Amino acid sequence: MSSTTFGALGVPAPLVAVLEASGKTEPFPIQQDTLPDTLAGRDVLGRGKTGSGKTLAFAIPMVARLAASGRQGRKPRGLILAPTRELATQISATLEPLASAGGLTITTIFGGVSQQRQVAALKAGVDIVVACPGRLEDLMQQGFAHLDQVEITVLDEADHMADLGFLPGVTRIMNATPSTGQRLLFSATLDNGVDKLVARFLRNQVLHSVDEATSHVAAMTHHLFEVADADAKRDVVEALASGTGRRILFMRTKHHAKRLAKQLTAAGIPSVDLHGNLSQPQRDRNLAAFSDGSARVLVATDVAARGVHVDGVELVVHVDPPAEHKAYLHRSGRTARAGSEGDVVTVMLPTQRGDTLALLRKAAIKVAPQSVTAGSEPVVSLVGEVAPRVTPAPVSTPARGRSQGGTSQGANAQRKRAARDARGQGDSAGGGSRGSRSRRGGAAGAAGAGRAGGAAQAGGARGAGRAGGAGAAQESRGRAAASHGTRGQGGASSAAPQRTAAAPSGSRPRGGKGRAQAPAGGIRVGSVVRPNVRGR
Repeated sequence: MSSTTFGALGVPAPLVAVLEASGKTEPFPIQQDTLPDTLAGRDVLGRGKTGSGKTLAFAIPMVARLAASGRQGRKPRGLILAPTRELATQISATLEPLASAGGLTITTIFGGVSQQRQVAALKAGVDIVVACPGRLEDLMQQGFAHLDQVEITVLDEADHMADLGFLPGVTRIMNATPSTGQRLLFSATLDNGVDKLVARFLRNQVLHSVDEATSHVAAMTHHLFEVADADAKRDVVEALASGTGRRILFMRTKHHAKRLAKQLTAAGIPSVDLHGNLSQPQRDRNLAAFSDGSARVLVATDVAARGVHVDGVELVVHVDPPAEHKAYLHRSGRTARAGSEGDVVTVMLPTQRGDTLALLRKAAIKVAPQSVTAGSEPVVSLVGEVAPRVTPAPVSTPARGRSQGGTSQGANAQRKRAARDARGQGDSAGGGSRGSRSRRGGAAGAAGAGRAGGAAQAGGARGAGRAGGAGAAQESRGRAAASHGTRGQGGASSAAPQRTAAAPSGSRPRGGKGRAQAPAGGIRVGSVVRPNVRGR
C-alpha cells in the first residue's frame, strides 16, 4: 500500500497535530489498514505482531469518536482491556496526549495498588477507562464501575489474556457493555478461546491481518550463543550488559532476575529488575529508572515480555531460553520496535541445545549456533562501546553511627530506633516481669551494641520509656548489630529522622507492630532504588 498520512485517513486535525508533535507523520501498516474502518464505526479484528503500532490503531478512533459525541454523564464511554499492569500503563501513556487534545479524561485500573484513587476517579466522572480485568470486575461488583454507557470497547493482546486465564472475566465485562457499541479486538493469534470472543461480541467485523503470529521484524537480527559452562555464561552475560545502550535481559524466575540485577549493579552496570514479586510502586520506579537512563539494563521475567515499550532498546538477551516459542517472540519484540533496528541474543548451555533449537524452529527463526566466550568477536561486536563503570553508592548505615559524634540528629535517630525496637520486642515481656526482663535485656543489649556510649543509652531510654523500654531497645540494638543491622538499615536515610513520641513508663509504645519505618523514597544504591516497604 502506498504511503499516506493520518489526515488522509480521516484522523481529525487536532489529533494529527498531536501525532506530528511527537514525530508520527506516517501511519504504520496496521494503522493504515484499520483506521478507515475504525473511524467509520466498524467492528475490527486486528492481527499484528508486537511492536507493530496497535495501540495508536485503537487509541485514535476511540478519542475521535468520544470527542465528537461530547460528554454525556459521568460514566465511562470508552473501555480498553489489557492483560497486564505494564501494558495498561503503556496504553494510558500513549492515549493521554490524544485524550487531552480531545478534552477527554482517562483513568487506569489494575490490581496491586490501593483502589482509593481509582474509585475517586470513577466517582468524579471519567471518559475512558484502561483496565486489567481482575480489578475492574472487583470495582463493578462493589458498585463503583458502571459500563452501561460504553460506546467503544477495545480488547488488546486478547491472546495473552487467554493465556493468563482471563477470558471468563473478560466475557462478563463485555456482557456489561451495550451490545450496540463498537468493538475492536487486537490479537497476535486467535487460539485459546479468542475466536469465541470474536464470534460472540464482534458484529460484521472487518479482519485486518498485517503479520502472522510467527513473523518477526526484518530489522531484528537473531544470534544464538553457546557457552561452555555456567561461569562462561555469567561472563558473556555481563559483557553483553556492559554497552552504552539500553538492554533487556530475560530470566525464567523472579529470584534469578533479582539476583542478576544486583550482581550487575555491584559490577558497575546500573541495573533494575522487573518481576511479579514487586509491588506496583516498585515496578513503576524501576521502569522509570530504565526509561530515563539511570539504569541501562532491565533484568526481567516474562512479565515484561508484553506491554513494556521503552524507546531505544538495542539488545534483548534471553539469558534463560524461554519455555515456548510465543514467549520468545514477545520477549524479542521489546527491541526493533516502530521501525528501529535491534539484536536478540539467546545464551544456551550445551545441555539446552536440543530444546533451544526446537524452540527457534517453532518460532520460524533461522540462526546457526556460535560457541563463544566473553572476548569472542560476535560478543564484542554486539557490546559496542563499553559504558563507564558506575561505582554503586554505599548502603546507608543506621543512624547509630552519627550519634557517636554527639550531634542532635544522631540522638534523635537513637530515640526513634529505640522506640521502634521496643515495639518489636515488647511482646516478649509481659505483666509485672516486663521491667526486670527489660533490665536484663538492657545489659545484654549494652554488651552487644558496645560502641553506642552513654548518649545513645540516654537517647534509647527517652524513646522507649524510663523503666523497661530502655532495656528492650538496647537488647534490640544489640541483636540488630549482630545481624548486620537488617532492620535498622531499612530505615536509614540522609533525611532527618522523624521524632517518635516517648512511651509511658511500663507500657508498650503505641504505633506499629515492630515494622521498620523506611523513608518514603527508599534507599538508592547506584541507580537502583531499594523501595520503601512502609504501608504494604
